[in-house]
Amino acid sequence: MKIEHKIILSNVFNVALILLTGIFAIQNMNTVLTKLRFIEIADDLNESLLEMRISEKNYFLYGNAGMLLDIDEKIKTAGALIETAKNDIVRAAGAGSLSKLRSYLKEYAETLDMVSRRPVRDIRNETMLRTAGKTLREYSQTMTRLERERMNDIIARAKKILLYSFWAIFASAILVSHFISQKILVSLRAIEKMTMSISKGDFRKIEESRSKDEFGSVINAINFMSEELSHREEEIIQSKKLASLGILTAGVAHELTNPLNNISMMAQNFTEYYDSLGREERIGLMTKVEGETVRIQEIVKNLLDFSKPKEANLKEADVNAVIIKTMKLVQNMLDVSNINTKLGLGENLPAIYLDEHQIQQVLVNLITNAVQAMSPGGMLFIGSRPGKQGDSIEITVKDSGRGISPEFLPHIFDPFFSTKGDVGTGLGLSVSYGIIKNHKGDIRVESKPGVGTTFTIELPVKRR
Repeated sequence: MKIEHKIILSNVFNVALILLTGIFAIQNMNTVLTKLRFIEIADDLNESLLEMRISEKNYFLYGNAGMLLDIDEKIKTAGALIETAKNDIVRAAGAGSLSKLRSYLKEYAETLDMVSRRPVRDIRNETMLRTAGKTLREYSQTMTRLERERMNDIIARAKKILLYSFWAIFASAILVSHFISQKILVSLRAIEKMTMSISKGDFRKIEESRSKDEFGSVINAINFMSEELSHREEEIIQSKKLASLGILTAGVAHELTNPLNNISMMAQNFTEYYDSLGREERIGLMTKVEGETVRIQEIVKNLLDFSKPKEANLKEADVNAVIIKTMKLVQNMLDVSNINTKLGLGENLPAIYLDEHQIQQVLVNLITNAVQAMSPGGMLFIGSRPGKQGDSIEITVKDSGRGISPEFLPHIFDPFFSTKGDVGTGLGLSVSYGIIKNHKGDIRVESKPGVGTTFTIELPVKRR
């Protein structure tokens, strides 16, 4: 069932409870109003009956025959009142109560008539009149009292039922809201987990049981998107491999062509002018050939390091100690190039797992690039500090050199890309990039022409 339908169903259920509660409240209110009307009538009737009893008592005390006429008038008034309000009496007290009330009033009237026709006072008839009046009065009072009690019971019961209904509606709303919110949260967490895994390159589908609601449709769409992204990623990776292969081939060809041409040219000169060359000149030519051969070997070595980086031998180490050792290695180069250095090493940094030699290789490469960008003279800053998230350590290498043009920055870690012309091979930063990635870290660069360049290495504190 869709979430929309669940919400509609829960709303219908709550509205039905509210309607039933309202109907019950209206019915009870009508019953209470009926009882109130009856009690008003009963109070008027009791007042008339009380006046009759007073007139009756005056008759017996003073023997005034006019009191009997007064009682007769009040009986007629009470009878008329009963007949006028008979429907209300029936609704409130029932037909039986109305019948008894009429019967007692009739009996009282007949007894009064019998007393009135006797010229001489008869003790027996007077006793019958007292008894009939008392019975009528007591029945009316009892009926009124019972109806008051019933009305109070109805009000108390209605109050309880309304209270129970309120809590039932309240609990139903909370339970339904909790159920729907939990359903939404579970689906949202699954979607969040899925999108996070996609952002990290994991294109596995959500295999949990999926409902047939809106979130089920969303999860199906995300699974479809994940599958499509997986296919697209394979295509992109393949195209990147082909592009990298083209760049690599072009770079290798370019880097090897220059020393090979030099060797070829020197070999031709050596052959052509061998007889006219002196011993020192021959040795000089061969020394140049050897130098070009060493250059080729260096290119091949860097190429192998780039294509097949060595597995990092991770051991617990102190980053600051690694930086200090590296500075000792390059201190002579810094002194010769008249470079001022400043260290900003963070205190109480946690030990992390790294390959000390590989990280030194990266730092030496970055420092060498900085020296070449500044020489002669300049300021080099090397620092360490905790990462922004607290789960990494950052190493900063900052120079005051000529900087890198913005259009070159996106390609700075590409193989065989160099801003040094024939001086560099274009593999140093690529190899460094691979080393840092093998450490599950990251390396970033910021640069402004004429201001300087800053490389930031981020290494994780824990092993991943």
